[in-house]
Amino acid sequence: MSHSEKIICKPTPWFLLRAGVILAMFSVFSVLFYIDGTTGYRKKNFEYYLHATFEKATSTFSKMDSENPLSEETWRAFASKQTVDFPENPELLPAYLNDPKDPKLPMPWPDILTDYSRVKILQHNHLWRDYSEKNQLAEKPAEKPFDAGKIDEQIHVFYICVGLSTIALFFLLRTVRRSVIVDKKSLITADGKNIPYESMRVLDLRKWAAKGIAFLEYETPAGMKRARIDGLTYGGFSEEKNQPAEQLMRQIRSNFTGEIIDYGVEEKSEG
Repeated sequence: MSHSEKIICKPTPWFLLRAGVILAMFSVFSVLFYIDGTTGYRKKNFEYYLHATFEKATSTFSKMDSENPLSEETWRAFASKQTVDFPENPELLPAYLNDPKDPKLPMPWPDILTDYSRVKILQHNHLWRDYSEKNQLAEKPAEKPFDAGKIDEQIHVFYICVGLSTIALFFLLRTVRRSVIVDKKSLITADGKNIPYESMRVLDLRKWAAKGIAFLEYETPAGMKRARIDGLTYGGFSEEKNQPAEQLMRQIRSNFTGEIIDYGVEEKSEG
């Protein structure tokens, strides 16, 4: 290979896939936490309190019937006057229940609980299963309701995930537009620094074989600087593509006259 060959190492599919997965993960988390914080947990609260009403109805029926046998008319008259025991704080429930134009509260017991023949069986789980399936509610409600703190917590985590998604997107877009280049005169790093071969003083390759990372110390008018060469992110080591990152490093070494540190052993490169 000619020592003056120009080699361009662009972002690898490995990096793009990893960055894409991270971005997708935080984006999905953002959506899930947003749903839970705005509607999800409130709907689960609605299901929890409504399910508790089914337990209360069968328990009340059993108690009343043991004291004085109930008739269908007596139970219906009693049940039709009952309402679901929701919390006083409207912020814990779905917004549509408190719509000023069409309020749903107080909410009467569902019609199924006024049905004497069905409640008499005293199996509230069967009643709830039939009711929830018909009304598209969870068959197994949450074990306990969510308070305002838990609901607010979902929104806070949503903002965190949005921030992390933004950071991941920033680094992905920034990296996609970058590349590492070597030619007959110099190395151009991913962040655009142009480092002539004659200014290079130390090449640290101790992490190159295992992690594809090398560090380069070079001299500038302002003093010694350090640059990072990431072969896994730029170029890669694919045999099918003839290991672009390895080619780039060979080009640097063939033009390098400084000190090489490799596997903890220091040596002087012959100029």
